[in-house]
Amino acid sequence: EMKQGFGGDSLNAAVYLKRMSDEQVEACYVSVLGDDKLSETMREHWQAEQINTDWVLRDTQRGTGLYMISVDQFGERSFQYWRSQSAAKYLLQHTEFAFVAEQLLYVDVIFLSGITLAILSQQDRKALVAILKQCRANGVEIVFDSNHRPALWSSVECAQQAYGELFAISDIALVTFDDEQCVWQDEDAHQTLNRLQAQGVSKAIVKLGEQGCLSQEFALESTPTHTAAYWVDTVLDTTSAGDSFNGAFLAQYVNGQALSACCQAGNLLASHVIQHRGAIIPTVVTDPICELIKELK
Repeated sequence: EMKQGFGGDSLNAAVYLKRMSDEQVEACYVSVLGDDKLSETMREHWQAEQINTDWVLRDTQRGTGLYMISVDQFGERSFQYWRSQSAAKYLLQHTEFAFVAEQLLYVDVIFLSGITLAILSQQDRKALVAILKQCRANGVEIVFDSNHRPALWSSVECAQQAYGELFAISDIALVTFDDEQCVWQDEDAHQTLNRLQAQGVSKAIVKLGEQGCLSQEFALESTPTHTAAYWVDTVLDTTSAGDSFNGAFLAQYVNGQALSACCQAGNLLASHVIQHRGAIIPTVVTDPICELIKELK
């Protein structure tokens, strides 16, 4: 069975952030779409989720990237990509991006992932890092999830260099241990935390799937805090497990909650998302979870 959907790791996180947030939290998305019916339909879907698309630019020469997710009998997924000439790949070269970059200086938090880095040229990655440095100097918090996809990188070494540059300017690392182990050969999550601290991250969360997650604010905590996962009888689709965690985590974080409450929120939402097929599950499922998350402390 094949179904069409509109998503992507950072977009999924933005949707869940908005769903788990109060009205005053504005989720703005930065990307480039094509100038065609498919792209316009995507934009309409995002707007229906109350995502601000003012910074989603239009490219009249290129189309929107495509990818296919295959889910096995255990709910685990694999990916295929058709995005080498996608409009988003040329985001930083768009004539209107300079305006967007200027606006980013005045937001509260910027979240991005390793997939964003992977589709950019090396020159554009350097330009993006320079922009993020300016934003951080202006008080913007940078949150980064490596979300490693080996098929998008020419080598592990290339990924390491790009991720290392982002970790060095990130306030929060929201990573998954399996990804970090693949890239850095970490033996366990504690080694991942130690490495992230050495790379310059202030706060780190290492997602551990069914084992929950570890979190640590390095300036205040000498040891990490473990937050247990919620038990799930049947896992149907893990496509957006990490993305939904990120969205719920950020919703709590921008609301001033402690890391432990943010992690609980992430685990709670992810535990429901993986019981449904697709990256973006129905609001009839997520609306009650939003109310439960408000009670977490």
